[in-house]
Amino acid sequence: MSEHAVTTIAAGVFVGILGVLIKYVGVMELIAGYDPETVTDEEGLADFIGTNALYVAVLTIGVGILELRAATADSGWYWIVFILAVAAIAVRMIRGARRFEST
Repeated sequence: MSEHAVTTIAAGVFVGILGVLIKYVGVMELIAGYDPETVTDEEGLADFIGTNALYVAVLTIGVGILELRAATADSGWYWIVFILAVAAIAVRMIRGARRFEST
């Protein structure tokens, strides 16, 4: 087993736990820049951010699984896809979170 694969899968599990805590438990303090004074819909924000964190977790675990496979371990194409996907999700999270704030 590749050390990179195990580390990547562990990181995905960690991000998944954070996503579950935000989405299902409502631990809003895990959201960077969270200000309870400006948020108008805490449940909606938790659902939105938690769901997107779970998307990142699934992508991260998927990359870890690809790292385990000998056929794909020498190819880095999936890392490029991963970086682009995570960047797109991050932009979506930043822009989408504004819906839940008062101006």
